[in-house]
Amino acid sequence: MDQLIIAGRAFNSRLLVGTGKFASNDAMVDAMENSGCEIVTVALRRVDIDNPQDSMLRRINRDRYLLLPNTSGARDADEAVRLARLARAAGCEPWVKLEVTPDPYYLLPDPIETLKAAEILVKEGFIVLPYINADPVLAKHLQEVGTATVMPLGAPIGTNKGLRTRDHIAIIIEQAIVPVVVDAGLGAPSHAAEAMEMGADAVLVNTAFAVSGNPGAMGAAFKKGVEAGREAFLAGLGEQRQQAEASSPLTGFLGN
Repeated sequence: MDQLIIAGRAFNSRLLVGTGKFASNDAMVDAMENSGCEIVTVALRRVDIDNPQDSMLRRINRDRYLLLPNTSGARDADEAVRLARLARAAGCEPWVKLEVTPDPYYLLPDPIETLKAAEILVKEGFIVLPYINADPVLAKHLQEVGTATVMPLGAPIGTNKGLRTRDHIAIIIEQAIVPVVVDAGLGAPSHAAEAMEMGADAVLVNTAFAVSGNPGAMGAAFKKGVEAGREAFLAGLGEQRQQAEASSPLTGFLGN
């Protein structure tokens, strides 16, 4: 598969993996390894980022995976910026998945605070990957301030509902000048394949792995879904039609 390029850095996988909700660290590692991912996101509020012996962090091989801290749990721009700075001070690379979700029930991102935090972090030299509603206008504003990607949600976090925002994601992809990573709500490999067929550059998956009866096998299944979707996009999908069109010529059939 062709490489994913984010901020000038190349990755062989177009599947990013989250590390929350897993029943055990062994299950998390199985999902990561079988998915073939190279970027792993970790909620800064869930780990002791200053402690290399943290039970989760020590299971993530940083020579193999880019550790992408995320600001999950931040309720406004100030909290998100503070978390990002703490991660960098602890020795993480200056990459951050920016999440600002003040609503505890639907975990929908705050567009105003996300844009505000992105402006600050980009000026401070961070590679910013913002999690957003599937809002094409916001996506353009974030790109203009210098974010490395945009990450529109397919459906609210953890719902496994798939691409409920498909039409708006299509607009974001059409207008994007940075990679589009579809994040949240992808509950099945077919959801990932659909996003990739549309032209998304990558997808991020967590809950679908963590709640599976076999996270490792689900990781392998999503890997195939992402690869199939990408290959179909590059090959070029056929145009959809309202009327039937025979795949074989009808002339000369039964004496006509």
